[in-house]
Amino acid sequence: MTEEGWYIDPYGRHEARWISAGTPTALVRDGSVEAQDPPPDEPVPASLEAWSPGGAGDGSDLKRADDVEAQDFDPKRLKQAAFDAIDQTPTGY
Repeated sequence: MTEEGWYIDPYGRHEARWISAGTPTALVRDGSVEAQDPPPDEPVPASLEAWSPGGAGDGSDLKRADDVEAQDFDPKRLKQAAFDAIDQTPTGY
């Protein structure tokens, strides 16, 4: 294997893992945060898939606040969720 670069973490622990000469390294990242997490002592469980940061990045995945028809916002459902959360709060605080 000659893969080199960021790949989706084949172990599922992080968003991405640096692969060097086809071998997973301890260098990992989640979003823009890089860290060290040694790979498990087991073979790579899946084929490696290249990782690219971010999502659409062009705003196409965002909803407009003034586009009522495109929203699935239900104020009654939101209000009920708030009351349900209050009902489940322990007393004595």
